[in-house]
Amino acid sequence: MKPRICILRIEGTNCELETFLAFKRLGASADIVHLKQLIGAVKERERRDLKDYNLLVLPGGFSSGDYIRAGAILAARLKGALGAEIADFIADGNPILGICNGFQVLVEMGLLPGFDAHEEREIELQQAALTTNDSARFECRPTLIKHENRGTCVFTQGIPKGRMLKMPCAHAEGKFFIDEQKRERYLELLEDNDQIVFRYVDPEGRYASYPWNPNGSLSNIAGICNPEGSILGLMPHPERAFYTIMEPDWSRRARAWKLGEGSGYGDAYGDGKLIFESVLNYLRSG
Repeated sequence: MKPRICILRIEGTNCELETFLAFKRLGASADIVHLKQLIGAVKERERRDLKDYNLLVLPGGFSSGDYIRAGAILAARLKGALGAEIADFIADGNPILGICNGFQVLVEMGLLPGFDAHEEREIELQQAALTTNDSARFECRPTLIKHENRGTCVFTQGIPKGRMLKMPCAHAEGKFFIDEQKRERYLELLEDNDQIVFRYVDPEGRYASYPWNPNGSLSNIAGICNPEGSILGLMPHPERAFYTIMEPDWSRRARAWKLGEGSGYGDAYGDGKLIFESVLNYLRSG
């Protein structure tokens, strides 16, 4: 059977269509589902049940206008209306992907970093934050991220460790932050648990500051997973890097390739495809 993907939307989310198309193009069965459909605030024929899906995706955007702070309102709505269902969904081994605003939501819910996980099927308290960029402005730019995970994360098991990926970012609150009193211990836990999935780097693969780290994230962190590797949150947008023609320099590279002056442009797929492909391979193997 095709893996069934639930792509959640509410007022203010975006890129749900691009995410939907990424999964569909790789052979999955994907639905764009409004939160009201999951909580039963619609006609019976429009209702959806989270347990009928194999993967939950929280896309990018500005859910509920990012009032209060990015992702906070959607996180509260999910915990209040679907907390038990989401906890069961995770306990049953189903993965969750949070992209940009979705990453913010997962952190606000306490699902990431998700330390001290237990078997009571409850959602943890918030342990980190994604806060205002150091530049104090909205950053929309290409980013380079290095894959740092050693094999725990189900969304990157098909990506060699150390590989650099190119994806765009678009956020005003993407700085990964941990309180100073807990910072050293939590960073050590992230490393020991193999929870750091991506870090921002420069073109030489070195950890670097702005603009390569577009938000000032602690330890250049661009994406993390939970200790089990089944929940991934990242700030860059893989759905906006599914094809090479979505890259900012695609026309220049295409001309060079046609003239025989460049290499590697013959592959029509961009780096974002690798994340969708990896989790679908994981679901199909199960």
